[in-house]
Amino acid sequence: MESAIPAPIDAGTAFPVSPECLVPEAFGSLKALVASYLRPEDVSRIELAYFFAAHAHDGQLRASGDPYISHPVAVAQILAGWNLDAQALCAALLHDVVEDTHISKAEIAERFGRTTAELVDGVSKLDKIEFRSQEEAQAENFRKMLLAMASDLRVILIKLADRLHNMRTLDCVRPEKQRRIARETQEIHAPIANRLGLNSLYRELQELSFQHRYPMRFRVLSKAIRAARGNRREVVGKISHAIIERLPQWHIEAEVQGREKHLYSIYRKMSEKHLTFSQVLDIYGFRVIVPDVPTCYRALGALHGLYKPVPGKFKDYIAIPKANGYQSLHTTLIGPFGTPVEVQIRTPEMNHVAESGVASHWLYKEDEKTLTELQHKTHNWLQSLLELQSTSGDSSEFLEHVKIDLFPGEVYVFTPKGKIFALPRGATVVDFAYAVHTDVGNRCVAGRINNELQPLRTELRNGDQVEIITAAHASPNPAWLSYVRTGKARAQIRHFLKNAQQEEASTLGERLLNQALRLHGLTLGQVSSIAWDRYLREFTLHTRKELMADIGLGRRLPAIVARRIAELQDMESGRSGVVKPKPAGAILIRGTEGVTVQLARCCRPIPGDPIVGIIRKGQGLEVHLHDCAQARKLRSERDRWIDVEWEPHTERMFEVNLRVVTQNVRGVLAKVAHAIAEQDCNIQNVSTEEGEGANYTVINLTLQVSHRLHLARVIRGVRHIPEVVRISRLKGDKPS
Repeated sequence: MESAIPAPIDAGTAFPVSPECLVPEAFGSLKALVASYLRPEDVSRIELAYFFAAHAHDGQLRASGDPYISHPVAVAQILAGWNLDAQALCAALLHDVVEDTHISKAEIAERFGRTTAELVDGVSKLDKIEFRSQEEAQAENFRKMLLAMASDLRVILIKLADRLHNMRTLDCVRPEKQRRIARETQEIHAPIANRLGLNSLYRELQELSFQHRYPMRFRVLSKAIRAARGNRREVVGKISHAIIERLPQWHIEAEVQGREKHLYSIYRKMSEKHLTFSQVLDIYGFRVIVPDVPTCYRALGALHGLYKPVPGKFKDYIAIPKANGYQSLHTTLIGPFGTPVEVQIRTPEMNHVAESGVASHWLYKEDEKTLTELQHKTHNWLQSLLELQSTSGDSSEFLEHVKIDLFPGEVYVFTPKGKIFALPRGATVVDFAYAVHTDVGNRCVAGRINNELQPLRTELRNGDQVEIITAAHASPNPAWLSYVRTGKARAQIRHFLKNAQQEEASTLGERLLNQALRLHGLTLGQVSSIAWDRYLREFTLHTRKELMADIGLGRRLPAIVARRIAELQDMESGRSGVVKPKPAGAILIRGTEGVTVQLARCCRPIPGDPIVGIIRKGQGLEVHLHDCAQARKLRSERDRWIDVEWEPHTERMFEVNLRVVTQNVRGVLAKVAHAIAEQDCNIQNVSTEEGEGANYTVINLTLQVSHRLHLARVIRGVRHIPEVVRISRLKGDKPS
């Protein structure tokens, strides 16, 4: 616990500030607010931070023309409304000092303590670092902020309060800047507030973002709401009166609050469901607050007896809380004149958490049980951010994964033992597997949903019971990235594939470099450790494995690397004269090497075809037919060409395309398929098109064959069919 730092007798004298650069009324309100729950020495510390910040910002004005210190004071007032501690309030007052003035983090630490300095640093932007683009800068800012948040939640509370005040005063900046900031707030800050359960803040950020991002739509909808308010007042009053009368009849004490839906939620409903404003009837809702959980369910029964519920519109967030700790019963009733009415039923403690989320920790310390559960959920989410960071390649990828997790749906699924997992809408079996454990995700092969075997891409629904089936030798598939929904699953799949690619690239790089060294009369085993160390130092590489991976991925050409290593070896061993080269030998291709050895799709080579290898930067070795038109275009880049040959025995099947022209008679497709099957060949894909004239049909086939002789047998078998006019192999788009 850091000791409080008392203010001097007169902080204003210690840090002189021009009177016009102070906001005495606003700070007076802040001081009165914090004095209601903090110790006098903490209030003095906050006063010192106020004068220190005002002194640092002396002469600076906001876009509105107000003294700059008015912004930090407003941010501190928002935080004081959540009863945050003195360290957080000092950091709020100082949050722009490091970024906008000459004051350093070390000086803040010296005057206000290390914790306050760390909070300021976590909130500060990274303007002093050069980025390639605005997007990269934004991504890196959020990466730093979210990671700081994982170690201290107060960082994000300060940042959200900062953004809220900026949004409230956004009218003073250029329209294009308004739209950019509003979009950023809508995509990042509002969802984070929602994820942390800061409901009031979330709604206000959404409203302000909508207002500044789509000002015309906001004005039109506001006008429509005002007009509708008078028309619907009688209906709302009648419903409210009926609820207040009904609950005491069931011996239920309750507080009933009527509320108007927010503009943005109405706009989103109109937009998503393609409705006009007049078709959106449920613009009003009610909140019923009762003493305890059993009474919540009794109140639900009372209301369902008063008005008919809408089927499928009941949600029990008490039994299964949302990920941000939110709890309530939700139901939609058909009120008078057919008006749908949304009702939320909750206890006072649930209402605290619903409105203030994680800030309830500072506001309502008496509700320890609920808050402990909420803190546990928040802690788990923050830890998942750290895990995402460790597996994400860069800031943009990290931000992409976080954005995915900030828009959760409401799909709740169960393990066979009854443990509940909350996943975003559209989540699949793979998402569930990674939610259980990273190793389970990496080894999953299928899922059993409600005791029925289902493929990995199956989307999960509310209430599904899911069991993951794993296999010891299974591994993530790149195709999974096209249908997973959670940031954790996406990050872990990419991380695994990246590591697998590095391993495969390293193995391929060794083979390519060994082949290139043979032209200099060397093998990898003959290169001395001194020559290796010199080469790695010269090209600022850390390990030999890193060098091999670079060669395997085409970032370095094996011929050039081999030439330099041979020179270094000669220098070290004292060799001179012409070294007799050894036959280089070809790289043997199995077709199962992995992602670093690709069979070119432009010509689809198969074992038995004459082939050539080309090193493609960032992709590894690409194998083409020796007469492939695409390969011929690269003949000028001779350093990238590699001698390759097929291994005598390959174990996998290879895809090949055939074009078969037949007479247009009934049953010919079946005859062709039968002839192919007779040669123990699988048809991967088939399509037909009209041939030249109505008497002919063209059948396009994708087959799986083991080698060129196998293909020859298939072609011979099909050619024997009387109705077949012509058959040819497609190499790319043209038949050969």
